[in-house]
Amino acid sequence: MTPTGRKPDEGERYRTILETAARLICERGYEGTSMQEIAAACRMTKAGLYHHIQNKEQLLFAIMNYGMDVFEEQVLAPVQDVVDPVERLRQCMRHNIHLVTSGRSKEVIIILHEHATLTGEPREFIDRRKKRYVRFLEGAFADASRQGLLPGVDPTVAAFSFLGMVLWVYKWFKPDGRLTEEQIADGMVAMILPGLSTAAASTPSSDANASAPLRMVPRAASGEEPQ
Repeated sequence: MTPTGRKPDEGERYRTILETAARLICERGYEGTSMQEIAAACRMTKAGLYHHIQNKEQLLFAIMNYGMDVFEEQVLAPVQDVVDPVERLRQCMRHNIHLVTSGRSKEVIIILHEHATLTGEPREFIDRRKKRYVRFLEGAFADASRQGLLPGVDPTVAAFSFLGMVLWVYKWFKPDGRLTEEQIADGMVAMILPGLSTAAASTPSSDANASAPLRMVPRAASGEEPQ
């Protein structure tokens, strides 16, 4: 059995339920979405939905857990083996921004928007998974500081500042707005992680900060508290 209590052979049907429910909850909010509406959107009876889902809070937990799987696959996995810590952070920021602006992963948005809704052990389980990301960022910033690439940076302050900027993008990004996903990623990377690398640290370049600065700076909000 998985942490959500489902059988491992339920596969594709289960993922469809989670993705459909996530889309509805993003549109209407958790409290504003009923199990009957989710069942109808899944083209199921309410009884059929309850065959897969125990209750509404268990559904929310399952969506968040699935969202963390997507996040780790698309954001963390591609950068784990990047040796240069600044480049590791830079690529991580780009992947994270694309994930929260692409609209393809409503489950990740729900982790951010409904982070206070879960209670008890399910909330603790998701919080532990979220803290792995914080520790990853702290480790990368600590490596960069030790190597003299980002001297004087406190890893915890830097990690939560990174999170606050990146994770809040979903609140103000507009797909049809003036800035594209790529422009936002370029601007934020240039602002918080200027053109430094291991090679650049030993041979400074006057073009290191040549990228255009971001013109829109969101308020910090990560859904986490520093430890």
